[in-house]
Amino acid sequence: MNSVISNKLLCTTGLFATLTMLSFSALAQSTVEPDFNYFMNEVQPIFLAKRGDNVRCIQCHTRSSSFRLQALEEGALFWSEAQSRMNFESALTMVNAGAHPLQSRFLTHPLSLSAGGDPFHGGGKHFSSQDDPEWRIMADWVAGATARREPTAVVERIIQTNAAGADASIIDPATNKVVGMITDIEIPHGITSAPDGSQIYITNESLHSLDIVDSRTLRVKRRIPLSGRPNNVSVTADGSKVYVAIMEMPGTIDVIDVASMTLQKSIPVNGAIHNVYVTPDSKYAVGGSIHTRTINVVDTATDELVWELEMDQGIRPMTFDTHPDGSTKNIYVQLSGLHGFVVIDFNSREEIARIEHPAVEGYEAHYDGLQGAPTHGLGVTPDGKTLWSTSKVYGHAYIHSLPDFKEIGKVFIGQHPEWITFTGDGKTAYIGTAGDNTTVAVDVATLTLIEAIEVGQVPKRLGTVLMAID
Repeated sequence: MNSVISNKLLCTTGLFATLTMLSFSALAQSTVEPDFNYFMNEVQPIFLAKRGDNVRCIQCHTRSSSFRLQALEEGALFWSEAQSRMNFESALTMVNAGAHPLQSRFLTHPLSLSAGGDPFHGGGKHFSSQDDPEWRIMADWVAGATARREPTAVVERIIQTNAAGADASIIDPATNKVVGMITDIEIPHGITSAPDGSQIYITNESLHSLDIVDSRTLRVKRRIPLSGRPNNVSVTADGSKVYVAIMEMPGTIDVIDVASMTLQKSIPVNGAIHNVYVTPDSKYAVGGSIHTRTINVVDTATDELVWELEMDQGIRPMTFDTHPDGSTKNIYVQLSGLHGFVVIDFNSREEIARIEHPAVEGYEAHYDGLQGAPTHGLGVTPDGKTLWSTSKVYGHAYIHSLPDFKEIGKVFIGQHPEWITFTGDGKTAYIGTAGDNTTVAVDVATLTLIEAIEVGQVPKRLGTVLMAID
């Protein structure tokens, strides 16, 4: 008798637990509504991303598929809001909102079988693990997320764009190893990042777009069409605006509004702009034109051209130093045909010094492939005490003290050294060597080479960035 009663109680308890679990599950599902904005801005980019050898989702799902994506409009690089709404409604038919992720076909179909996915997907398996950051973005959407989860950390990285390739190399300055690659950006040019480390901005010369890369997935999450072929790129200190140099006449600097991810304005300037830089105090965006030999200064509060200065040769890389109050003191400029640099007082708008780099004893001068720029890389150390300038002629970096512009040393870098960046603590300089396909790390204190890091094809421009990681 006791055994029978016990069994009945056990069955009743088990049934109650099961019903309770189902009740809570049903309640959770009934209260979860997948968010449209999160879908549009975080999930949709996954459908456009290139993952290894897989075909992009959009290639199949605009045709015969239960989950139907709208085809992009002619010339568009992303869906309109109306199209996004239709994509959203289609995706909803494939999810069990609020339930366990593996109860949604939207999540199991592209997931590998070993990770809990379906046995077969005509578009192949895109995700090998439920820990894949892109899969997690989709799973969070199904669970009702309205914003990305907090990153586990924000770290410093060096990103080297490979000018003759379709990628950028990510270097960990703690180990001087390549720890990741950003792919699917043909002819990448300029590089910068959001101040909070959430995303990376790379100009795409092939598509004439600003490519916004998710720091955690390393995938392009949005391509913003520009007014012409882009070169360098720079971001304001608050991260609200990105300025893009447009290398086409008669002359434009494009302004991207980060919040809306749209081209906000194309500022008319004097000449095709090769490089643009936001000054350290974020009050100005300074663009240089090779064609018209002009420096163009834009007020970032109004996004209007406020002054320009004509030089005797085309404008190449620039950098800045500051007064004690943080305002811009000098512009340092490399010019076409000049083996050295020029110093311009920012307030008086006058040239105050011109430095020519001397020959390096024991090294042969090389003039092949200079592309009109014997020097093509400038950088002021974070402490403001030295200026570094690269010479493609002698393969060296020349170091000058500030504020007196005296040469205090030089270090051999390699064939065709290009742009320079420094770690935030100022201890290490990184220089791309276009002729050696390496990024070279140099000890700033001792002026000795630490490491030549193999990267991609023709590495020219690089930057120090913050990156959020999961």
